[in-house]
Amino acid sequence: MNNKERELLRFTTAGSVDDGKSTLIGRLLYDSKSIFQDQLNAVEESSKKKGLEHVDFSLLTDGLKDERAQGITIDVAYRYFSTPKRKFIIADTPGHIQYTRNMVTGASTANLALILIDVRNGVVEQTKRHSFIASLLQIPHAIVCVNKMDLVDYSEEAFNKVVKEYEEFSAKMAIKDIRYVPISALHGSNVVDKSGKMPWYQGRTLLNTLETIHIASDHNFIDMRFPVQTVIRPHSDEYHDFRGYAGRVASGTVRVGDKVSVLPSGFESTVKSIHTYDGDLQEAFPPMSVTLTLEDNIDVSRGDMIVKINNQPQETQDVDVMLCWLNNKAPLPKAKYYLRHTSNEVKAMIKEIVYKVDVNTLHKNEEDKELKMNDIARVRLRTTKPIFTDEYRDNRITGSVILIDETTNETVAAGMIN
Repeated sequence: MNNKERELLRFTTAGSVDDGKSTLIGRLLYDSKSIFQDQLNAVEESSKKKGLEHVDFSLLTDGLKDERAQGITIDVAYRYFSTPKRKFIIADTPGHIQYTRNMVTGASTANLALILIDVRNGVVEQTKRHSFIASLLQIPHAIVCVNKMDLVDYSEEAFNKVVKEYEEFSAKMAIKDIRYVPISALHGSNVVDKSGKMPWYQGRTLLNTLETIHIASDHNFIDMRFPVQTVIRPHSDEYHDFRGYAGRVASGTVRVGDKVSVLPSGFESTVKSIHTYDGDLQEAFPPMSVTLTLEDNIDVSRGDMIVKINNQPQETQDVDVMLCWLNNKAPLPKAKYYLRHTSNEVKAMIKEIVYKVDVNTLHKNEEDKELKMNDIARVRLRTTKPIFTDEYRDNRITGSVILIDETTNETVAAGMIN
């Protein structure tokens, strides 16, 4: 299987300060042979200088800590590694409450959340916060890594206690698929290789779970949505009459011969051809980037959406969203923003803040209506023109929006449509 064909799994990691997250990521990179020899030599050298008997894998990922110490905030550190079975992108986010927005950013495209729990401490506030954000962002899979098993003598009882505690807490949330793996990141037990110390655990190792967890069906293959990013009109004699609409299939499948409608105009046509860099196709599905041509010469531009005639998104100017406020300045009453939805941009205002959510207890606060940085709230927006949306749980692309400040052009909020 070549590099191009291997499936890509994106996962997000967050844990409390000393849960061993850096060690775990370092161990994954090391044991899957995804680090360069010179990096390894440097880490071995530093570990010796510290007088450690083992290699300190956290040094592989903690290079950013020095920059944090100098007051440079690191938003999300992305790391890449691959095995013969899959390619991986790790979004490594700080777990503290002042980094809620970074967790939302890192988790927004993830297939899976890796939740690290210190077996001695069990489910703590940060575990809850990270899990709540994973649930809010509809991440379909979670792996709960119960770490530091070496410090409780690899006890099955200690592991089961944490599993029970997490199961009770997660029953309220929307994560469909949760797996539990007992590990020792420090000693590499059950991270890449199976541990002989825990014969009672019959499940897969962490890496094996990451390689085999089924993610292909996480996409919505039912509702065809094709936001148009750009119109292709080559000015050459050979393609004089070519008019193609380029974009990425957000959901559903599109086939040559499908009857489609272009929103917002409502004009109808038939898909004539599907082009890609590697040649023409008979059908396309998410997350493929393709160029469609239609049988009829109708007016289509960036920001329009091509959908099937019998399956349309909701047309609305009143958008009900769960919003994560990303900016250090609170929104002014009735302030105007640009709202970006797929490739479309319209003006919008915050009409009402319904309630704020306490990300530690999931409590809804209807008294406090002031949005500060890192707050998550249910908000009603009003747009100047209709947009075509799906619920976020059905479609993470057509179900999400971002708000942009008109004057500074900063992204101030990200929202999930209810």
